[in-house]
Amino acid sequence: MRIMSFIGISLTWGAAGVLASTWAAAADESGASAPQQTAVLSEVVVTAERRTTDLQRTAIAASVLTGADLGAKGIMTVDQLQTAMPSVTIQNFGQGNDFNIRGIGKGEHNTQTSTGVITYRDGVATFPGYFQDEPFYDIGSLEVLRGPQGTFVGQNATGGAVFITEANPTLTGVNGYVIGQYGNYNDALLQGAVNLPISDTVAARVAVYDEYRDSFYHITGPYTGGNGTLKESSARFSLLWQPSEALKVLWKNDYNYIDSGGYPADPATAKNDLFHLTANAEQLAIDQFARSTLNVNYTFANGITLRSISGYQWGRTAYDADLDGTAAGGLTFQDAVKEKVLSEELNLISPDHGLLTWVAGLYYQANNYYFPFGHFDIGLPPGVYDYDLDGVNLTNTAATFGQLTFNLPADVQFQLGLRYSHSDSTNHVTIYVPEPAFASTLPDHQTEHDNKVTGKAAVSWSVNSDNFLYAFVATGYKAGGLNVPSGLTLPQPFRAEYVTDYEIGWKATAFDGHLRTQLGGYYTDYQNFQVTVQNPTAPTLNLELNNSSPTKLYGIELSAQAAVGNLSIDFATAVAHSSLGTFFANDPRFAGNVACDPRAGPAIGTCVNLSGHPQTYAPTFTLDVGGQYVIRLGGVDTLTPRVNFAHIGRQWATLFDNEALGDHLQDRNLLSAQLAYQHGDWTLAGYGENLTDDHYVSAVISGLRFAGAPRQYGIRLMKSF
Repeated sequence: MRIMSFIGISLTWGAAGVLASTWAAAADESGASAPQQTAVLSEVVVTAERRTTDLQRTAIAASVLTGADLGAKGIMTVDQLQTAMPSVTIQNFGQGNDFNIRGIGKGEHNTQTSTGVITYRDGVATFPGYFQDEPFYDIGSLEVLRGPQGTFVGQNATGGAVFITEANPTLTGVNGYVIGQYGNYNDALLQGAVNLPISDTVAARVAVYDEYRDSFYHITGPYTGGNGTLKESSARFSLLWQPSEALKVLWKNDYNYIDSGGYPADPATAKNDLFHLTANAEQLAIDQFARSTLNVNYTFANGITLRSISGYQWGRTAYDADLDGTAAGGLTFQDAVKEKVLSEELNLISPDHGLLTWVAGLYYQANNYYFPFGHFDIGLPPGVYDYDLDGVNLTNTAATFGQLTFNLPADVQFQLGLRYSHSDSTNHVTIYVPEPAFASTLPDHQTEHDNKVTGKAAVSWSVNSDNFLYAFVATGYKAGGLNVPSGLTLPQPFRAEYVTDYEIGWKATAFDGHLRTQLGGYYTDYQNFQVTVQNPTAPTLNLELNNSSPTKLYGIELSAQAAVGNLSIDFATAVAHSSLGTFFANDPRFAGNVACDPRAGPAIGTCVNLSGHPQTYAPTFTLDVGGQYVIRLGGVDTLTPRVNFAHIGRQWATLFDNEALGDHLQDRNLLSAQLAYQHGDWTLAGYGENLTDDHYVSAVISGLRFAGAPRQYGIRLMKSF
């Protein structure tokens, strides 16, 4: 229900100098400085199927980054992931984002639409689309899975999933790191972590992060405050109890306070510089949220593992915005919404080896949004016509799932996974218009239910130690939801999406392990795409419905990693195509309203024929490449230059593809670099991001354009111990 919809792979390197020369190298759990050695490619593992497997021998399309890789590529926030892997776009429109993989994910920026790309922290699904600006610090690994994950990762993983594993406590000794940073825009950052063994069976880890940065923006006009100044603080406490080889208990707690100072924006059709704006309304964006996860693993004498992953999350987000993006308009938005998520997953996991291996599981999640009275207001303009919201939205998900893996002769493997999911969404909400001239109250008590079976069938063949072939068909679905009432009507709920994905792939290793490649192709049939169009009963508000004609998406993805001597290179690219089926919709940006049947039109007036249009935020071409070279200076000292380049092709922000109204987003070319000097436990690095200072539109939401970050540069100093 929230926000402006109301208005119209990379690699893991084994090169020590490479890892230790990055500011994030200390995210390695050992905390120790790595020894000097010749660059080689180390094994990359993925945990997507509830057991640890070699990515080069797993029938899945994925990118995996270690904490060191994140630092080398300058990735500190979720929206920077799109510069490090193929087929990924992330549109940050404030405290939420639209995370899309291959054009599927979260295309509608509101709380009634779930996201098709779920982010997991230590096995627990995080808030779906909001509270996403948590910084990447003290990270062990990050996995991005592409395509529907219909067996393990929940009913709404239609586009993919992100698994983030924070650095764990260990029993190996006291170690840690401290990092300080200073850059332009007075960007001052301090972070660190320490591992503390308490006994032979208990260890703790404490990590902290604090950053202040001046605003990128210069705002004029009758402006009341908030300009994009960043203030954020995060803390994490983890506790490990491992009394035996059979039992391991890991408890993690995170707290984040992120004050982004608002997310200034101006009209999508504006021609001024993106960072020179006018406004006449408050800009505010503050997130406070906490997460507690409990992961218990017990392995029985027969090798079967029982795993429990429990999660509790609480968050409060406050957001104020100038909805017209100018000093002359009078449209405003204000809210302070609370959210609580409870989840539990139980797994039974067979031993890793044998003719037949299997996983079975149960899952439950309750996600509740609270809209306190007097804290949610859309001013059209304020004081003249206000749209206020009060109540609660309750969503529940329950599932049972399992996967069988048959390890056949000749290194052939067959997998079959299935998941049965039930989801529901219920509104206990009241809509108010307080002004005497329009005074009205509309209760909204609705429920929407979905039930679906999804899964995956895969066959793979290890041709030899260097070549792995696979093919699979996978399905996924994203639950439907409830439309917000407008006028005196209660619009019908919108239905669930359903995705069927066909993929083939080849993963290879060459030159004695110095080169790895991953090549894959996919074809996706996308049913009941959820899309927001103009509400015919209230043109200033929007209505969400389904495109009943299937959308077709297909493409090719290629990635490679190489390590030769002291040189390491990574490369990833994707070429994609998307096309809507038969679909007509009213463009809400034009005055007037005509009858517009989604299947039949007709294409007159504001009713636009969208058949054949590309999917939103689905660029045809993406490319990223990075390289670094470790220069030995004598003794243990090294100097390591690194360069990263990312190209994200042109894309469309709405299905209407109207360039004159700002729908077209130009391609962006983002260049970053780092030069790191390592001396023992000390590392000094100079860094630069978006070095060409490309001023580009990152997202267009409800007629407003949001800027990507400008050029940033500075120095970082790290001490590990």
